[in-house]
Amino acid sequence: MTSTSEDACISSALILHGDEVTVTKDKLNALIKAAGVTIEPFWPSLFAKALANIDINSLICNVGAGGSAPAAAAVVSMAAPVAAEEKKEEKKQEESEESDDGMGFGHFD
Repeated sequence: MTSTSEDACISSALILHGDEVTVTKDKLNALIKAAGVTIEPFWPSLFAKALANIDINSLICNVGAGGSAPAAAAVVSMAAPVAAEEKKEEKKQEESEESDDGMGFGHFD
């Protein structure tokens, strides 16, 4: 599952590629800002570096192929620690919300 930050960067990179514009950190930031999306500042840099020497056409065409594309693997391996941290935070939040169950703090108690 991707985060809003990842989705914003992916969409921006695809827009730039579709317009035959080189994917850079600044151009990703400009599109994301124009869309009114707030993201963590490291994402555009991460995506720009991961896509710097990659043929995006072959990456797009090989999405459904059996093997993994090198750029996709690079982005996933760089994003994995961040995603794991986000999941930990979500789980902690869910646990803290669940801990009030049965204590008479519900809306319908």
